[in-house]
Amino acid sequence: MPRGSQQGNLGDQSYWTLVGMSSSSSHATNPSGTSAFAGLSPVVLAVFLGFLAVSVPLGALSLEVGGNLGFGTIVVGSVIGLQSLATLLTRHQAGTLCDHRGPRRAVLIGLPLAASSGVAYVLSSVLPVDTAGKLAFMIAGRLVMGLGESLFLTGLMSLGIARLGADRTGRVMSWTGIAIYAALGLGAPLGLAAQAAYGFLGVGLVACLTPLLALAIIVRLPPTPAAGGTRVPFHRVLGLIWRPGLVLALAMVPFAVMAAFLPLHYAARGWSDAGIALFGFGAAYVLVRLVAPGLPDRFGATRVAIGSLSFELAGQVLLWLAPTPSTAALGAVLTGLGFSLVFPAMGVLATRSVPPDQRGRAVGNFIAFADIALGVTGPAVGLATQWGGIATAFLVGATATLAALLLLPSMKLGKTS
Repeated sequence: MPRGSQQGNLGDQSYWTLVGMSSSSSHATNPSGTSAFAGLSPVVLAVFLGFLAVSVPLGALSLEVGGNLGFGTIVVGSVIGLQSLATLLTRHQAGTLCDHRGPRRAVLIGLPLAASSGVAYVLSSVLPVDTAGKLAFMIAGRLVMGLGESLFLTGLMSLGIARLGADRTGRVMSWTGIAIYAALGLGAPLGLAAQAAYGFLGVGLVACLTPLLALAIIVRLPPTPAAGGTRVPFHRVLGLIWRPGLVLALAMVPFAVMAAFLPLHYAARGWSDAGIALFGFGAAYVLVRLVAPGLPDRFGATRVAIGSLSFELAGQVLLWLAPTPSTAALGAVLTGLGFSLVFPAMGVLATRSVPPDQRGRAVGNFIAFADIALGVTGPAVGLATQWGGIATAFLVGATATLAALLLLPSMKLGKTS
C-alpha cells in the first residue's frame, strides 16, 4: 500500500477511535494542512455552481413543458420530479464510489453528467423533432441530472470532510448547505431570464456551463485517499444512520410546507406580502449558517438539534395560529432560525455513527432522507389541507418537528452494528 494511503487510513482509524472513546478534544489535525477557508472555499464554490445546473431549469421547465409543448400539469410535475427519483435511487451507489475510489472521483464523474443534462435540453430545442421527441430529451436530461447530482453532491461533501477533517463535519455541512440554498434561490430567476432572452436553448446552455466551471475548480485539487473497506449492504448503512436521517426528514417538512403553502395561506386570509415572510425565513436561515456554522462541532450535535428543532416548532405553531401577517412573518423567521442547523447537526451524528470506510455511503444515504421528505410532503400536506384548511399545513409541520424532537433521545453516537 502507498505510504500516503496508509497515512490516510491511519488518520481515519485515529478519528474513529477518538469518536468511539468520546474524547473531549476539539482540535483534530486538518488532514490537508491548509486553513479552513482555503480547504473548504473551492468545495463550496463547486457546490454552488453544480447546484445552479439543478435549479436553473426548474421554473423554465414548467413553462416549456406545460406552455410551449402543451402538456398537462401531471406531465409537468412528473418531468420535474424524475430528477429527485433518480437521485434518491443512486445515493447509496454514489457513497460507495466515494468510499472505494475517493470522493474526488465521484465529483469528476458527476459534474460532467450534470453538464450533459444541459446538452439534452439544448438538443430538445435545436433538433427538428415533434413535441414527444422534445419531451423525451427533457426526461433524459432530468434522469441524467439526478445521477449527476447524486454523485457530485455526495462527493463534494465527502471531499470537504476529507480536506478539513472529520472534527469539522458540521462546518462542512453548514457551508455546503449555504451554497445549495443560494443556488436554489438564484437559479430559478436566472433560468427564467435566460428563457426570456434566448428560449429554452439559453436554459440548456447555462445548465451545461455551470457544472463545467465547477469541474475546472475540482480538477485543480489534489485527490484525497479513499477510505477503502469492504462493500457494505445498503440495509447495514441505513441501520446505522436512519435515526439522524429521519430527524432530518421530519425537520424538512416545515421547509417544504413553507415553500408550497405559505403564499396560499396568505391569500386565503386576504393578507399581502407573503414574499416578506419567505424572505424572513431565508434571511434567518442564511444568517445562522453564516455566524454559527461550527456550533454542532463545538457544543454537540444533539444539543444544537434540540435548540434548533424547538425554534422550528415554535415558528410552525405561530404560523398555524397567526392572527395577523406580522405574526405569521415572525413564525417564518423562527422556522428559518431553527431549520438552519438541523442538517449539519444531524450530518455530524450520521457520519460519526459509522466507521470511516462507510462515511461516503453514510453521507449519500443521509441526504436521501431529505429527498424523500421533499417528495412526499407536498402531496401528503395537500390532502391534509383539503380536510382542515390551508393553516393545517403548519400544524402538520409542527407535528413533524415535535416527532423529530421526541426521536433525538433514542440516538446512540458511535454505535457501529
